[in-house]
Amino acid sequence: MSLPHQPQTASQVIGRWSVWIGAVLVLFFLMVPILAIIPLSFSSGTFLTYPLPGFSFRWYEELLTSDKWIPALRNSMIVGVSSTVASTVIGTLAALGLNRANFPLKSVVMGILLSPMIVPSIITAVGMYFFFAPLGLTNSFPGLIMAHTALAAPFVVITVSATLQHFDINMARAAASLGATPVTAFFRVILPLILPGVASGGLFAFATSFDEVVVVLMIAGPDQRTLPREMFSGIRENINPTITAVATVLILTSVVLLSCLEWLRRRNERLTTGKVT
Repeated sequence: MSLPHQPQTASQVIGRWSVWIGAVLVLFFLMVPILAIIPLSFSSGTFLTYPLPGFSFRWYEELLTSDKWIPALRNSMIVGVSSTVASTVIGTLAALGLNRANFPLKSVVMGILLSPMIVPSIITAVGMYFFFAPLGLTNSFPGLIMAHTALAAPFVVITVSATLQHFDINMARAAASLGATPVTAFFRVILPLILPGVASGGLFAFATSFDEVVVVLMIAGPDQRTLPREMFSGIRENINPTITAVATVLILTSVVLLSCLEWLRRRNERLTTGKVT
């Protein structure tokens, strides 16, 4: 039997509308500077000014034909995909180990794994430079991929650890009792159930690597210039409207990634609770 609807008081109505208005204003404040970039990418002028002098795709054409932006995009994809794969594997294994293990220094180990998310990026970049330089890993793709893997792995650890909170370990034990090896039980039982969390961590890892610039400034050489590094140089040296086209592409990429994360979140809820919120 459902309870009758209780009429709201004037203070409750005012409070609800105040929350909505405040949320809209905050969203407006955060989104307008980002959305203002998109029309500028279609400007026919050579300066970043409003009103637009005309409509043109010239900056997107320059982005796709430039010998500066295409190599930077290729480098970002190489480093981003490689570090995503490595950090997803490492982060998933670390989350599984920490979830099942029980030892006195567990919280300390978890803190060390998550430290790249907490320590300021400039400190992390300087530390990586002095660590990689004697090993000959600076100005190289392996060094940059390793650095981005260290930065991205904590996101995988967090998302997979959160997914494992709803995982029933008895299912893995049942697989073992039926003769499955640990590797078989992982790929046939555990991984399919935690796959949404693993995929979410991988998306966060890719976004972290694709958008990172501080470590690239410290470790990468001329042959490893990524897209954010090229944008940073363009803004500092000479503001080119092509940067607005690159920024628009990155905004759309972020929207796609967030949409994928939301889809994975809903799928994970279906697997864990049997309903979608």
